[in-house]
Amino acid sequence: MIRVIVPYHLKVLANINGEVQLDVVDPATQRAVLDALEARYPMLCGTIRDQVTAKRRAFLRFYACEQDLSNDSPDAPLPAAVAEGKEPFLVVGAIAGG
Repeated sequence: MIRVIVPYHLKVLANINGEVQLDVVDPATQRAVLDALEARYPMLCGTIRDQVTAKRRAFLRFYACEQDLSNDSPDAPLPAAVAEGKEPFLVVGAIAGG
C-alpha cells in the first residue's frame, strides 16, 4: 500500500480527505503511483502530468523520505520506505515569484 499526499487544490478537485492509499504493482515507481492515482481519481488526469507527454507539470514537485524526486526518471524505483507504506509519496505545489 502506497500512501500519497496531494496539495490542497487537488484534494478539493478530487474530493479527497487526508492522504490517499493506493495498491500499486511492483516495482513501485512514480509512474505506477501516478497511474494508480489517476485511475482512482480520473478528474486528476492532466493536473499532475501533461496528458500528451506524461511529464510532470512545472509547478508540482515530488518528494519522499526527505528527498526531491521531481527530476528522477518516472520509472526509477521509489525508496523502500515509500513502497512499504512507511513514508508517504508527496505531490507538492511549488511556489514561484519574488
